[in-house]
Amino acid sequence: MKHAYLILAHNEFVILERLIQSIDDERNDIYIHFDGKLENYPVFQPLHAGLFILTERIDVRWGDISVVKAEYALFEAACQSGRYSYYHLLSGVDMPLKSQDYIHRFFVENKGKEFIGYYQGDMTTEIDRKVRRWHLFPEHFKDTLGGLSIGRKVLRAGWIRMQFLLRIRRNKDVNFKKGTQWLSISSELVGYLLQQQEEVMRIYSHTFCSDEIFVQTICWNSPFRDRIYNINDEGRGCLRMIGWKDNRLEEWQDRDFEKLMSSDALFARKFGGKHIGVVNRILNEIVK
Repeated sequence: MKHAYLILAHNEFVILERLIQSIDDERNDIYIHFDGKLENYPVFQPLHAGLFILTERIDVRWGDISVVKAEYALFEAACQSGRYSYYHLLSGVDMPLKSQDYIHRFFVENKGKEFIGYYQGDMTTEIDRKVRRWHLFPEHFKDTLGGLSIGRKVLRAGWIRMQFLLRIRRNKDVNFKKGTQWLSISSELVGYLLQQQEEVMRIYSHTFCSDEIFVQTICWNSPFRDRIYNINDEGRGCLRMIGWKDNRLEEWQDRDFEKLMSSDALFARKFGGKHIGVVNRILNEIVK
């Protein structure tokens, strides 16, 4: 069966173009959600893969549940258009590290597994702060300028502090898990996520960074837990190399090429136009 590539895009369209070229295969369909804040976005014409651009676009805000809504929009669009053996959630600044022959063969050999990254450290405090408290103005987490932004930050911090003092906690009975939002999952799990959509919107309303929590939590607390590919290594679990350094997401550079191509990962992020050379080298390596 075919694969669905689900892409959240908002900038760096030169990288998105290379990404589309790298997955342009008759065994794939590509679904792109362009951020609702964009007035214009590029037009792509793959030669082999089907391409679907979501017409109802969401204004995606970092840390806000709008990220989850955009992911659900992609899942819904793909499920309405066809049935796929696997669904790969990518950002527009990702690249595959293997050929499509390799990727399709890998998923045939590991049919039924769910490729979701699970964070391994102590997350008690983080979970308590992010999803067991009510967050004011979640769509404005990243706002930094102006008196209104400062006022929101003061109110948000004060309300969080008040909840700690008054011991106000929500979602007490949910066993939360977290990890990277980027994943590759089966059609069965996608269907299960869609069944849970209304409950997800209720639980994660006015929370922080729920996109890194909701899939891990749903899968862990369901029969799909037994299908998780690797629960002991976040990167191996999701088949991705993500360039974290000193708690910052760095762009891969040309000097990283050998490291990237020799890894077991199927995908990597993030890439940028400033270092387009490494992207072109990857594309030339995996598309013959």
